[in-house]
Amino acid sequence: MRSKTRMTGTIALAATIVTGFASAEISGANAQQGVEQEIAAEPLTEEVVPEFVAGEVVQPLPAQPETPDVEAAVSAGSLRELVANIATPETLSREMECLAGAVYFESRGEPLAGQLAVAQVVINRSESDLFPSSYCGVVYQPGQFSFVRGGSMPRISRGSAAWNQAKAVARIAHEGLWESEARDSLYFHARYVSPKWSRTKVARATIDTHIFYR
Repeated sequence: MRSKTRMTGTIALAATIVTGFASAEISGANAQQGVEQEIAAEPLTEEVVPEFVAGEVVQPLPAQPETPDVEAAVSAGSLRELVANIATPETLSREMECLAGAVYFESRGEPLAGQLAVAQVVINRSESDLFPSSYCGVVYQPGQFSFVRGGSMPRISRGSAAWNQAKAVARIAHEGLWESEARDSLYFHARYVSPKWSRTKVARATIDTHIFYR
């Protein structure tokens, strides 16, 4: 009798477990179906498709402000005015020191056009295959500039108006802010001497006490 009762209990327990699994399975399926119904119920949004322009699109570039040096050159009515208005740093790079030094020692007593012409000769030489490719190389080339002695320049009076003017002229020449009468000259000498090499050159300009040649 007890054995039969145990068998009946076991069958009842098994039936309960099977029923539970079936309920869980049905519940899970219903939950999945509910999610699908919610997804299906959401309204579909329109897809945004980018439009492509067949023609060329040109974006206007912002206007670039001119540098103070260029503005000074444009507004200057004369070389003297430009020299007076252009900014010059207290300390120069080595290359600009060499260029300004050539102006200072070779032509500080000359008019501004003559000083600019000397600077232009140094620049022209640095761009020529016949001479060194730097301002300092041109200035310190042996036998070219009489103020260079023992491979160095004499002392510069740095607080003088002449040095400040030489720095301004060097910067104007370096940045091409004013056209020089010397143009493409590579040589010059004082009018009171007549070197032999000048006979084989073409004179470009005579400015005060200097004659400039190509």
